[in-house]
Amino acid sequence: MTDATPAGRIRLLLADDEHLIRGALEALLGLEPDIDVVASADNGVTAIELALATNPDICLLDLEMPQADGLEAAAKILAAVNTRVIIVTRHARPGVLRRALSSKVSGFVPKSTPAQELAVVIRAVAAGKRYIDPEIAAAALTAERSPLTDRELETLRISRSTTSVAQIAQKLHLAPGTVRNYLSSAMIKLDAASRHEAAEKAWQQGWI
Repeated sequence: MTDATPAGRIRLLLADDEHLIRGALEALLGLEPDIDVVASADNGVTAIELALATNPDICLLDLEMPQADGLEAAAKILAAVNTRVIIVTRHARPGVLRRALSSKVSGFVPKSTPAQELAVVIRAVAAGKRYIDPEIAAAALTAERSPLTDRELETLRISRSTTSVAQIAQKLHLAPGTVRNYLSSAMIKLDAASRHEAAEKAWQQGWI
């Protein structure tokens, strides 16, 4: 899958942890006369590794992936590879689009987009354009902005997959007391009874 691609064709990396969807997209997009799927991955970390190895023109990344989500993977890929990223998502949570744009993502589309339409988006992004699904854009414009600081958001994000304050502190290289302060502040701002409720509220809004 890493063979040379003829000039003028778009070299595509595809990452999605849902095997049926990834396989279907790989097959359907591979039928397009100007698109070659040069790599595919089922998690964000592998997507980053393959992007570094294959240097694709476009990375099509699922938002929700294990090990590193689509936006985390996009940020690391764009920092190291001259490529463009399109995010696909089943759940277009309002704040996610703002996060995507701040990560310099070039496209944002729902998973319900037919393969032929997705191919059109891929071509547009490969040509240097940006594409945002109109419904997702409209929802983002009316969405509430996050009242949380970057540190509070980062702490809540990690708390979704980590059970103890000590583990969160270790990952963020902070004192446990500092982590508790961030979590407490986030809970107050979000009117949440626990850090888990605060993290869920922030996730539902697409802030983390």
